[in-house]
Amino acid sequence: MPSLLVVIFVVELVVQLINTIGATTINNLLWGIVQTVPTSLSSEFALQRKRQKEYLEARQALNATSSQDEFAKWAKLRRQHDKLLEELEKKKTSLDASRAKFDRYLTTARLVSTRGLQWFLPFWYNREPMFWLPYGWFPYYVEWFASFPRAPLGSVSIVVWQWACTGMLTLIIETITAIVGLIAASRQRQGVPVAAATMGADGRQDTAAKIKKTS
Repeated sequence: MPSLLVVIFVVELVVQLINTIGATTINNLLWGIVQTVPTSLSSEFALQRKRQKEYLEARQALNATSSQDEFAKWAKLRRQHDKLLEELEKKKTSLDASRAKFDRYLTTARLVSTRGLQWFLPFWYNREPMFWLPYGWFPYYVEWFASFPRAPLGSVSIVVWQWACTGMLTLIIETITAIVGLIAASRQRQGVPVAAATMGADGRQDTAAKIKKTS
């Protein structure tokens, strides 16, 4: 069984990553993966894409057919067009319901495995020391705070360890995000002078060409 220290750290890491990436983005990514896995759902998506292609072909043929000069052909294409459209609408409704069900299950699993553990583990292991502080290194009030709320005095409680993991991971993620943003902004600023210089050179060349042509 993994150490409780590691479990708390992993749970907090997953929560921070979800908050950074976004639950909707993760749902869309997993939904895209589900569509590629050989299941009945992926077969429905393949059938929908096939029907969409047939519908577009029927619509194109219908638009290219005159309802007056070729009425029999136009009527046949019209029936085919309407049938495919109705089938596509039903398929879309079914797939939208499957997506809503998928999002609901995924959200429930995510909340149970993250937020649920964030509340359950500190409640269940509130008396469990995560590790012990070196004896005599810290004053009483520091030892009391480290053991808050119910861990043995002189140890670090699961609640304090959870706070420490959250604070450290938040700081690391914010630092990485800021560095990435600075790099992107720096590259963008470097690209603007190059474009401006190019435009300036082209402008001077055009001006010189006009002067030469006029003279």
